[in-house]
Amino acid sequence: MEALITVDHGEGLIDAARVERLIAFAAGQLELPASSEVSVTFVTDEEMARLNEEFRGKQGPTDVLSFECDNLDDGFPQEEGFEAGDIIIAPDVAVAQASELGHALAQEIDTLLVHGLLHLIGYDHMEEEEAQVMEGLQEDILASWKRGIEGGR
Repeated sequence: MEALITVDHGEGLIDAARVERLIAFAAGQLELPASSEVSVTFVTDEEMARLNEEFRGKQGPTDVLSFECDNLDDGFPQEEGFEAGDIIIAPDVAVAQASELGHALAQEIDTLLVHGLLHLIGYDHMEEEEAQVMEGLQEDILASWKRGIEGGR
C-alpha cells in the first residue's frame, strides 16, 4: 500500500519514514492490495477542530479522523488497488495523549494510524461488539509491529 504523507504541522515530531513503514505493515497484515493508496496528513489543532465540527458536528480538535474513498465492500477485486481514503492526525493532541497515557509519541502515532486505517476499510466502534472486533485487530497489528521493531534492533 502506498502512503502519501503530508506534514502540515509537527515537522519535528513526525517520522514520515516510520509512518510509511507502519502503513505498509498494517496493510500487509490486513491483506490489502499492494497497489492501494492512503493519504496521511498531520494538521494543526485549529484545522482538526474545523474538520471535526464540519464532518462530525463536534467542537474542538480530536486525535484522528478518517475519510473513506473506496471501501473493500464496494466490490473492488482484491488484486486491484483502491483509494482507501484520508487519515488526518493532530500531532499536538497525540503529544498530549501520549503524555497522559505515559508512553512515547511514536507509540501514540502508531495507534492513531492503525485506528484510522481500520476505519477506512470498514471497521467501526459504534456498537460494543464492533468495538471489540476493531480494538482486538488494532491491538494485534500493533503488537506484531512492535515485535518486528524490537526484533529489528
